[in-house]
Amino acid sequence: MSAEAAATPGLRERKKERTRQALSDAAVALFLERGFDAVSVAEVAAAAEVSKPTLFRYFPAKEDLVLHRFADHEDESARVVTAGRRAGTAPLDALSAHLLDGLARRDPVTGLCDHPSVLAYLRLLYGTPALVGRLHAYRVRSETALADALAAGASEGDPLLARLAAGQIVTVLRVLAEENTARIAAGETAGAVEADAVAAAGLAFRALREGLPY
Repeated sequence: MSAEAAATPGLRERKKERTRQALSDAAVALFLERGFDAVSVAEVAAAAEVSKPTLFRYFPAKEDLVLHRFADHEDESARVVTAGRRAGTAPLDALSAHLLDGLARRDPVTGLCDHPSVLAYLRLLYGTPALVGRLHAYRVRSETALADALAAGASEGDPLLARLAAGQIVTVLRVLAEENTARIAAGETAGAVEADAVAAAGLAFRALREGLPY
């Protein structure tokens, strides 16, 4: 096989991802301007200059156009655990370090980001019931991926224990992000919230390691 032929699938996938991003960006811009429920899929397709069938090939549901921004994060915790194990790092240590790095980078998924475009997106997301429902499905898939990663590297490999651990970890990450988001939405800056966010992350991961005090 030639080098060009071997590279073709990668190029094709990159082109598809650029198309997905363009469709998502066009949709989010319309939703932010007029509201999620007020914009039809046909209008999104027209704005992106594609047909409705083409749009649905990339996004099976209207909600997915918005949640595309979460796509890379769906199995993020699972990937962190797997990479950490390869480096000899325990799962909770790898996840804690990854969270602290995300806070330092103002990664929007941590909630510690006060960029106006991010805040507008979050208002759209959490202010639209259909999107909140779709976000729950995303979190379930994230939890399942993390449980699989935890079970794969455990000596016992107990699926129930892995599911219980994954559920706690995903919930902790969600609550921490929601706390940061709420404070910034109330008017605080990311810089003002950061120290408390780092302290809260430390407290949360200590609770995960040591067990709940109840």
